[in-house]
Amino acid sequence: MTLQHGVVFEEYYRCYVVGQEKVHIMKYDPRAPHHERYVKGNPPPSTPALKERIEKDALSLCRALGYDLNTVEFAVEGGVPYAIDFLNPAPDAEITSVGQQNFDWIVNAVAEMAVKMALSAESPAKELRWAGFLAGAMKPERKGEPEWVAARKRKPGK
Repeated sequence: MTLQHGVVFEEYYRCYVVGQEKVHIMKYDPRAPHHERYVKGNPPPSTPALKERIEKDALSLCRALGYDLNTVEFAVEGGVPYAIDFLNPAPDAEITSVGQQNFDWIVNAVAEMAVKMALSAESPAKELRWAGFLAGAMKPERKGEPEWVAARKRKPGK
């Protein structure tokens, strides 16, 4: 038997998480029509402690899952942020939906991550498994070059 509780939230936030390092918190209203859900002016969380907790929890979830790009949603009830939706590795970034400020942030953050990864000697994780998550491994190791790069180097005549 599973006990569930509907979160009667006072605040709601959607966060972009990029590169398992950067978090952009967006005030969000899931009850509003789709084109009005991102709150204009993007007011911050009600307290600095709540902002810090949301950032920490969003990063922890993405690191555990091995996601370099994700959105994480938090419903806040009684000052406690509950992760409601956190499996979005292809997040909404449509300018007419998220607004100019959020669009600019995600485009710049993803571009910076892509350049950093392209210039890095690190290779992306080959596969993601729940075993690492359950064992407490928070971030997959990235060592060496991707196999496809090594394979190209091994081809004769290259």
